[in-house]
Amino acid sequence: MQPGSLKFNAGITVIEMILVVAIAAALGLFTVNGIASIVHKSRASFAGIHLVDSLTRARALAITRENDVVLCPSLDGANCSSGDHWESGWIAFGDVTEDGERRGSEPLLIAQGPLGAKTHLISTEGRTRLRFQPTGSNGGSNVTFTLCDGRGPKFAVSWILSNTGNLRSGPAAPAAASLACDGA
Repeated sequence: MQPGSLKFNAGITVIEMILVVAIAAALGLFTVNGIASIVHKSRASFAGIHLVDSLTRARALAITRENDVVLCPSLDGANCSSGDHWESGWIAFGDVTEDGERRGSEPLLIAQGPLGAKTHLISTEGRTRLRFQPTGSNGGSNVTFTLCDGRGPKFAVSWILSNTGNLRSGPAAPAAASLACDGA
């Protein structure tokens, strides 16, 4: 090169590097949030499938066994727990003694383990045990299950089980969604 001629540098400036890092960080953030949303939606879908399956099977078992079947939340997969939170899992058993508590001789018919992280499932306050009778009906009053995941109350869903054993789903009532999502 001749003295005084222009030299071109093929490197990048600090400002260009900062812009590239900022764009990459923004894209990464959108990707992580999108993946998290998909994971939460997936966990909620599986939880809903397990709940509907358990409710349907417990009712069918009561009819076919001609014996009361109790479905209740469970912390250990063997005994009923108190409260209306079901995210730690639930069980169903043939309630031979008809007292709502599982005794050693009563058969465990369904055992569902814990739901995924940030997935919460609650039942109507006071409805901690569901008793399916040989007629297929659900003793007591209607019960509503509300499911919330890490996406928040806006995405919460509910299932309502009538006394006759019919099940329907729909969006969660705002108060129930808020209660279920507390801690999600």
